[in-house]
Amino acid sequence: MALTTSRDMVEKARAGGYAVVGFAAYNLETVKALLMTAEELGAPVLVQTTGSTIDNAGLAYLASLVKMVAKEVGVPVALHLDHGNSLDRVRACLAAGYTSIMIDGSHLAYEENVALVSEAVALAHAQGVPVEAELGRIGGVEDDLSVDDRDAQMTDPAQAEDFVRRTGCDFLAPAIGTAHGMYHGIPELDFERLQTIGRAVSTPLVLHGASGLPNATVRRAIEAGASKINIASELKQSFGQALREYLVAHPQENDPRRYFQPAIRAYRQVVEEKIRLAGADGQA
Repeated sequence: MALTTSRDMVEKARAGGYAVVGFAAYNLETVKALLMTAEELGAPVLVQTTGSTIDNAGLAYLASLVKMVAKEVGVPVALHLDHGNSLDRVRACLAAGYTSIMIDGSHLAYEENVALVSEAVALAHAQGVPVEAELGRIGGVEDDLSVDDRDAQMTDPAQAEDFVRRTGCDFLAPAIGTAHGMYHGIPELDFERLQTIGRAVSTPLVLHGASGLPNATVRRAIEAGASKINIASELKQSFGQALREYLVAHPQENDPRRYFQPAIRAYRQVVEEKIRLAGADGQA
């Protein structure tokens, strides 16, 4: 199928009580592994690329690759800019045919975040492309916040309502205690805050930092209102570990057509597990 926007798939997930999954992909092997698995499971998916992935692969090459593989499958596929950090990046991705945009101004002062997201929304909506934004601070595994500091970085429901109304963003990623990267220990998520934000805003909610969360935690977040979840670190970890193990066991192997196979299988296993966990299998 041709690429589709993420709007319909995320709205459908919210109405159906499940979540679609945005998976990080980096190259031919991971894009094919992701979309072939989605095809087998009958699941809509987002192929998510950060600025560093785009810079590494090349925007034109990456967009063309995803479009080509998407045409070979019969499930909805959106090509998503993840954590876009500038309007120039947004413009470039839209010109390359991206069908979903995430602009991240969460590190900015509130009014600056509102202004950045509003401009990104104007650019993307002019081409019929939805925009995801982030409000509050979703940390990394290195963060060591006190209870008071942790609460202060979380998304305020009243501010979320103001933010969505003023920016016109289509999806909101609130800070409820998750972090980007893998976790050291089990994080405590504020599900009540997630539910309150869901009642305060008109847009679907996105759970960032879902890699490494216990399955029960992810399911509870979906029940509390998350209609899209993001997976990246678990994919990199599984791919890299499988590749290392194979090369250690086969030190003379020099053919990438062979040594990439275990890594691809490991990547596909994570994709399958997360699609089923989110309840997105059979929802295409």
